[in-house]
Order: sequence, then C-alpha cells, then structure tokens
Amino acid sequence: MKKIIVLALFFIMIGCSSPNQQSNSQGIKECTASSDCVPTSCCHASSCISKEKAPNCSDMFCTLECTPNTLDCNQGFCSCINNKCQVNFN
Repeated sequence: MKKIIVLALFFIMIGCSSPNQQSNSQGIKECTASSDCVPTSCCHASSCISKEKAPNCSDMFCTLECTPNTLDCNQGFCSCINNKCQVNFN
C-alpha cells in the first residue's frame, strides 16, 4: 500500500511543474518581436535571450575584435523566431 501512495505522489509532483520550467513547445513565449531579444553576453555573444534576462553591461568594456561566429561587427543579429530569441547570421 505504501508503494502505491509513493508512486501516486511522485506522479502528482511531476504534473505540477511551474510555468517557468515549461519549454517553448508547450506555449511559453520568450518574445513576440525581434525588439524583445538581446545578446546573451556583453562581449562577443553568439546567442540571444529575452530582454528580461539581459546581462548588465553598464560597467563592461569589450575588445574591438570581430570574433568569428558571434554578433560582433554585424555578423548577425537577434531575432524573434517562433516566439524564441535566436541569432540570424548574415
């Protein structure tokens, strides 16, 4: 009987995940427009996230090099694609 109760509680806990733990495939929108998306890091970013999760770059200094496969030197830009922030490389 104890095993049945433990299993029941386990399945109840699995079904009660918070909305923040759900993926975009379950309807969570990270963005609705490209303006909602920003680079994931202050320097030489290679991916994008929503503005809500943006890093604080106010006291950050970056090198002026154009690192390959990053957003440096207009190699790419952040876009909202299927409600997810993603990089569009030129």
